Amino acid sequence: MPPYFSLAGRTAVVTGGSRGIGHMIAKGFLEAGATVYLCARDAQACEAAASELGHLGECHALAANLASEDGIKAFADTLGTRIDRLDILVNNAGTTWGAPLEEYPAKGWEKVMQLNVTSVFGCIQQLLPLLRKAASPDDPARIINIGSVAGITSHGEQAYAYGPSKAALHQLSRMLARELVEQHVNVNVIAPGRFPSKMTSFIANDAEAMAADCAHIPMKRWGREEEMAALAITLASTAGAYMTGTIIPIDGGFHL
Repeated sequence: MPPYFSLAGRTAVVTGGSRGIGHMIAKGFLEAGATVYLCARDAQACEAAASELGHLGECHALAANLASEDGIKAFADTLGTRIDRLDILVNNAGTTWGAPLEEYPAKGWEKVMQLNVTSVFGCIQQLLPLLRKAASPDDPARIINIGSVAGITSHGEQAYAYGPSKAALHQLSRMLARELVEQHVNVNVIAPGRFPSKMTSFIANDAEAMAADCAHIPMKRWGREEEMAALAITLASTAGAYMTGTIIPIDGGFHL
């Protein structure tokens, strides 16, 4: 089995990699043999995560604010001084905003759309030259965008911009998959349901809310760290070399 799922010799970037789903994926990539560059806005948290994961393999921290075009360009420039090719890009950095419908602010909508859609597009734009250098017909470079079942279902929980932002990311990913396939760059989406993260901590820390939330999931539980890592490794390895343009829910059946 190892040759099918090995990431030995490959370099990966994971945005929002200091915690939550990004941290799960970064850990899995390291265990599979990849060199990983973590990107997060909080430099201290980014360094701490890289230090924590360093015993698993070569893990580097690159603090950057991806919420602006200048921040993305600065990140790409810095990364370009460290590596000459990029095998795997995981666009995980994202945000949400919740408020009642009639009170939902424009600034909340704009913040969510900026980080969840526009910034992902910018990261792909800026890092595409490095991805092209790693790409080949037998071993395509990989872009893995982290979407959400909120972009598939109508359950919004008063986070009115979040679901539409993820639906937009799903469609952007399909468009890029079609365009980049001839350049040997695969683009796929992982659409998580409930996993432990800062975004879902308000539920995880409330036993009653947690029980009520799990009642709506056919498998009656949240996803586990190793399940997220395994799916990301699949898409990044030989196992996923013939996959592009896919939106993969990992949600215990919630999207059904």
